[in-house]
Amino acid sequence: MSMDKKQSLNFYKFLCQKIGSEVVVRTRRIHSIISDIGAAEQKRITSGSNGEGLNFKSSDIDYMFLDRSFKVYESERNVVPQDLSIPFIMDTEDTQPCFTRLRLFDDKFYSIINGSVLLKNGRKNLLSSELYKLYHLKRICFSPIFKVHGPCLSDRDDRFDLAYCLKCDNWVSLAKSWITRPRKWPYPDVISKIIACGVLFVPIGNKGSIHEHIEWRISFSVSEKIIIFSFNHTQLLCYALLKILLKETIESHKDLKGLLCSYFLKTMLFWIAEESTPSIWRSDNIIPCFMACVKRLLYCVQYSTLLHYFIPDNNLFSSRFNKTNKLKLINILNNTHEKGIQCFCSTKTLCGYGRLSYEISEPFGRLPYEIAEPFGRNIRIIEEIMHKFLEGGSQFGVNNIRQLNNLLHHSRTRLSREIFTLQLSKASQCVSKYSQRQHGANNRNQYFKYRYDLSNFLLGLSTDAVSGWLMLASFFYVHKKYSTSLRILDYALSKCTDEKIYFQPSNCSFSHIQASVLNLMKREKLYSVLKTLTVQNIIFDWQSFVIPPELQLDVTWNGNGVVSYAPVPFAYFLKFLCHYHLHEEPWCKHWLRKLMTSVRTCKWGIRLFSTIHSKIFAGIAYQMLGEIDNARFMFVEASISDFNVSSARYRLSHF
Repeated sequence: MSMDKKQSLNFYKFLCQKIGSEVVVRTRRIHSIISDIGAAEQKRITSGSNGEGLNFKSSDIDYMFLDRSFKVYESERNVVPQDLSIPFIMDTEDTQPCFTRLRLFDDKFYSIINGSVLLKNGRKNLLSSELYKLYHLKRICFSPIFKVHGPCLSDRDDRFDLAYCLKCDNWVSLAKSWITRPRKWPYPDVISKIIACGVLFVPIGNKGSIHEHIEWRISFSVSEKIIIFSFNHTQLLCYALLKILLKETIESHKDLKGLLCSYFLKTMLFWIAEESTPSIWRSDNIIPCFMACVKRLLYCVQYSTLLHYFIPDNNLFSSRFNKTNKLKLINILNNTHEKGIQCFCSTKTLCGYGRLSYEISEPFGRLPYEIAEPFGRNIRIIEEIMHKFLEGGSQFGVNNIRQLNNLLHHSRTRLSREIFTLQLSKASQCVSKYSQRQHGANNRNQYFKYRYDLSNFLLGLSTDAVSGWLMLASFFYVHKKYSTSLRILDYALSKCTDEKIYFQPSNCSFSHIQASVLNLMKREKLYSVLKTLTVQNIIFDWQSFVIPPELQLDVTWNGNGVVSYAPVPFAYFLKFLCHYHLHEEPWCKHWLRKLMTSVRTCKWGIRLFSTIHSKIFAGIAYQMLGEIDNARFMFVEASISDFNVSSARYRLSHF
């Protein structure tokens, strides 16, 4: 192998560690898909870096919400009369390429629509992009902390971008030439999939247009996401490198901030990929591929030319630069081209290149080589899954479970099957937590609901090693089956052993015992490893019917309506409650002592809040036993450091 190829291959391995391997990126994308399924009622699409599988720390969170009240058609003859959505017709007369006005199809719909989003233009009723954004800004419950930012509603810190958009189910004629133009890539099956998705319309007009407030931009976000998903990993890493170059090199110059954006880089890369032979995008050729991208970007800036990928009549760089910022940007890009990949030595994301091993995943470099090397890939996937999948799921309903089942049965890779199975288990558990509230008091219905909920909780046992069992124990406790709950709690506590991995955002390190067990299980399925070795918190919210009544106050007092308990203290407290209702006072005192031990030696959970919850558990237990002074003391102790987010102070005030 030549030195150039070897250097490219080493750089590729380094990028896989820092940005994500193919499997890690697929894991992130599956999470994004599952997350959108969970938000199906809102018709949400995750876009931006998170939707693409590139989870940079600096990336904001981009969501697009399809407004199903309206539907866009290119012409009146395409309107479907039976459709429940209110039809709007594209009007591209006197608009720039990629922009359109949206005309109400029939004035009979005027009374149905909120009049505050329509404007009269001659005899036409047009949907105002400006008023449409203001309407959504007023209706979302967090409006005081949101602002209008381009086509989006963004929070004050610019961490979240929410774009409400309309959809046309058909491919528009403005982009028809894209379908048939000569190309080497993407392949026909990808093109067919893109055309079938139609296009979106986002509420922003052409900057500087006198009709900007009533114009809408045609968006190909879904199409672009499909193309990104069709990238091979070398292409995706080149895209990631361009984003790092933009965010950490170009935008370090304040006067250049906002001059370029990720969308421009993505568009440029689409053109390069379309014009080049797919076989050049290899891991041992990544450095020349990236340098070709830099050279192309330099050309685009020099000649102020970057054509829209789907509608080339729109030059994205037209009037983009002035003489000063253009010259400065050209100098930076020339300097980048001269330095090659060494330009990343000064970036925060990739500054370690050349100093780290290319064989061991960076977050796990503390492990012995013989353990980390063979299992590093799976550890990275476990980290991704624990942080992204197991903390969510409360939004899933019965229809979402059907979708997950459908995806599971059509999965083509082992990884996707395992992840969908894991999330299906989590979703089943969540459906059971909330479904009881939907039914009346009829005894027969209650019996069937009990059996249905129990079956879902049994499916939910596979989310991890412990929390599913604790949720099942809580289910039996709420149904006053205390002896059954105790047997399950004994089993759950027996699984809380030293090799279990308790994940939390600030801790990704492993003990020697955990690393050894991971090494022993390196040939096991990922799903088996997760349900055998990992542990997560037990999460309840105000809708849950399986939270013990003694803890309901914790949920209602918390401003988020959600409370998360570390597994071992919760298990101790639930055992106390069961023995209390069975009138077994010696056992009550035994588990209260165990609970007090967990106050002093917190192991399973984020230390501060786990200790606070343990003190509240102990305070409730003392109160139930009639030891009021001890109860008051525990609530005082909990309230000192709870930032007023627990029920401790409220409980104190009601003695």
